[in-house]
Amino acid sequence: MHPALASLALALAGVGALGAASDGFAALTTESARRLTAARDRPAMLRVTLETMDGTPEALPAPGQATVVEFIYTTCPEICQVAGSEMAQLRDRIAAAPLAGRVRLISLSFDPERDTPEQMARYGGWHGAGGWHWTVARPAPDDLPGLLAAYGVTVIPDRMGGYAHNTALHVVDRAGRLVAILDTDDLAGAEAALARALK
Repeated sequence: MHPALASLALALAGVGALGAASDGFAALTTESARRLTAARDRPAMLRVTLETMDGTPEALPAPGQATVVEFIYTTCPEICQVAGSEMAQLRDRIAAAPLAGRVRLISLSFDPERDTPEQMARYGGWHGAGGWHWTVARPAPDDLPGLLAAYGVTVIPDRMGGYAHNTALHVVDRAGRLVAILDTDDLAGAEAALARALK
C-alpha cells in the first residue's frame, strides 16, 4: 500500500476509535461521558439503607422524593468542604422554592470506617446540615463498591490518608433513576433537574 494511503487509513481508524470512545464525539472526557450517559439512559440506582449522622437508618434513594447525592469524605481538607458549602446553598434555594419538602439532599461518605456518625455530625454541623432537608450518611461497607460503580464515582487513595475523587451533584428521580450529573456549583441547573425529576 502507498505510504500516504496507509497513513490515511491509520488516521481514519484513529478517528473511528475516538468516535466510539467518546460517545460519537459528544464526550471527550470520562466525566462528560458519565454525565451524558446519565441524561440519556436514566439508569436505575441501587436501593440501599444508609446510616445517617444521627445514627438512624435512611433509604437511598429517598422514597417518593427526588434525591441529590454528593460523594464526600468528611476529613477532606479542600474539595469536600467547598462541596459542603455549595450543598448548603442548594438546601437554602430548595427550602425557599416549590421544591421544599419534595427533595432529599444526601452527602454520602465513601470512607465509612473513619466517618462515624459522630464525625459525620461534626461535618454536618460545620456546613449546616440539620438532617431535615439535608443529611450526611454512610453506606454499609459491603454496599460501597456497588454504589460507586452505579453512580460512576472514582475514588483513589492519595497515600497521604486522603482520596482523589470526582465531585458532582447526582440527581435521582422519584422512581430511583439517575437523571442528571451536575457541577456542585450549578445550583440553578440542579433546581431545574429536580423539577423535572419530580414530574
